Amino acid sequence: MSSVAAETDEKAGTAFPIPAGVFAETVTSVNHYTDRLFAFRMTRPQSFRFRSGEFVMIGLPNAEKPVYRAYSIASPSWDEELEFFSIKVPGGPLTEYLQKIKPGDTVLMRKKPTGTLVLDALKPGKRLFLFSTGTGIAPFASVIRDPETYEKFDQVVLTQTCRLQAELEYGRQLVDNTKSDELMSEFVGDKLLFHASATREGETRGHRVTTLIDNGKLFEDLGIAPLDPETDRAMICGSMAMLREIEGLLQARGFEEGANNKPGTYVVERAFVD
Repeated sequence: MSSVAAETDEKAGTAFPIPAGVFAETVTSVNHYTDRLFAFRMTRPQSFRFRSGEFVMIGLPNAEKPVYRAYSIASPSWDEELEFFSIKVPGGPLTEYLQKIKPGDTVLMRKKPTGTLVLDALKPGKRLFLFSTGTGIAPFASVIRDPETYEKFDQVVLTQTCRLQAELEYGRQLVDNTKSDELMSEFVGDKLLFHASATREGETRGHRVTTLIDNGKLFEDLGIAPLDPETDRAMICGSMAMLREIEGLLQARGFEEGANNKPGTYVVERAFVD
């Protein structure tokens, strides 16, 4: 390595030095939801600042040249710790090892957060739709726990689609905990709605969220009006196929993509897919 910090990662049991320009943080908790999904929390550097919905590059100190991957920060910007929600990929260059972490282990994190799934990239509106599949819910876990979201929007609609019901548990717990949280409950009130669907189980079996939008079941289930570009704003995060399909549905209804330097009526995260 061309430049390294003087310390080494003793907690992870390696002698590899920590690269310069990288935070080395301690895992505080790990929760395995299924054999494919897990979440973990780690310490947050005092100097680290980010906007809810952004992502960072994280890795492990298990090689001379660590592998880094983009991970959305699932915790809100006010949280004293950082939370991440991850899929387990057999043989994956990072997740093969990341899924085995335990409290006390070290995770590396590059210092610059970025991303388009932020409130600043959207024009003012009345309803905010957050469309996700799988671990694509992670940035929205941050957004729905940010008081600013409820100051800007009268209603927030979070959707998550997975293969199996068990894979929806993180989202269900997230919404329940957000609504009951002493700090957040006064901001959330009755503004937050959640629609969970499984493509291989239950009444939504065989139907992706795009189908539920097209046939109106999503809005019928929630008791709300269909999408309207005049009042609604949207964020999208998930698989590449889902991104393309939701974008097509939104554009057909008159929505226009936004960015940090040019706010629009919807934004999509293109840096990674689940």
